[in-house]
Amino acid sequence: MTSPIQDTILSLLAPLAEGKSIDPMNVAKAVQPERWQQILGHVRTNAIELAREGKVVILRHNKPVNPEKFRGVYRIRTRLEGDPTSFEDTVVEDEAGDDATEA
Repeated sequence: MTSPIQDTILSLLAPLAEGKSIDPMNVAKAVQPERWQQILGHVRTNAIELAREGKVVILRHNKPVNPEKFRGVYRIRTRLEGDPTSFEDTVVEDEAGDDATEA
């Protein structure tokens, strides 16, 4: 069973050309135009669920990422042939900025 947010994600992706993605903000605005900021977290949760089911891919810097571990700005697109289905062997995003520096 899908939620209204998942239905909206899938309906916004359906008319797009292969490989094109959507912004989660547009999903939130389509679901709740007046209070879209309040449901952005729900859009993320629903996008992650659809990614787990293999229906969509979460993108960062236009590359598929692990839906369980990504952070920051993301986009959503329909899964393409050749997209990874498992992220266990992939390298975690560059975290060089997390190093503490001495004062």
